[in-house]
Amino acid sequence: MSTTAANTTALRNRETVAEGTMAFHFDRPPGFEFKAGQTIDLTLNNPPETDAEGNIRTFSIVSAPFEQGLMITTRMRDTAFKRVLRTSGLPLEVKIEGPSGSFTLLKNPAKAAVFLAGGIGITPFFSIVKQAVHDQLPQQLYVFHSNRRPEDAPFLERLGELARQAPNFHFIPTMTEMDKSQREWQGERGVINREMLERYLPSLQGPIYYLAGPPKMVTAMRNMLVAAGADEDDIRTEEFAGY
Repeated sequence: MSTTAANTTALRNRETVAEGTMAFHFDRPPGFEFKAGQTIDLTLNNPPETDAEGNIRTFSIVSAPFEQGLMITTRMRDTAFKRVLRTSGLPLEVKIEGPSGSFTLLKNPAKAAVFLAGGIGITPFFSIVKQAVHDQLPQQLYVFHSNRRPEDAPFLERLGELARQAPNFHFIPTMTEMDKSQREWQGERGVINREMLERYLPSLQGPIYYLAGPPKMVTAMRNMLVAAGADEDDIRTEEFAGY
């Protein structure tokens, strides 16, 4: 959907989903329709405090269209906006506007979808994958998710569960700073690079690539893919700055 309407809704619940990362659960307004991967603008109504960054933020919708509520997830920086989200009494009335954005799955069974995420960049992909598995899409889906440590990785267990349920969904999490972790880790280590992709993908030419994360990571991934022979028209990006 590309229509952007304003709705009043309420924050009902919040949970910590990784160190320094929280998920916020809102009522879904009646008739609110969206595509997996889209965003909303969230406005705090008359918050008890504000700062120079203002009272509006754009968030990926982490819930899938088939799910009942609306969920967003964010890194918890020390800003007035995020302090209000974290500490306010519930329910908290807010305004949402949207959905917007075209960072959505191109449904082409002949082309694998390869998602390369850094940190909080996983949020649109979690929605997309949940919906694709729910719809039993035949497309091959690969999610490569880079974090410093397992402690920092939101939805690590839930994505692993989805991969076990759906034979065409492949989840490849990788950790770059395991020396700072208190957990065991048997998976990939290091940054996402060409060698890692080649271990899991039949070919680097052919898939549609979706890149989301910090701007420097997104740029590095795009350059790596182009150097590996991927068609630039097959690379779609979304940058998560300021998180």
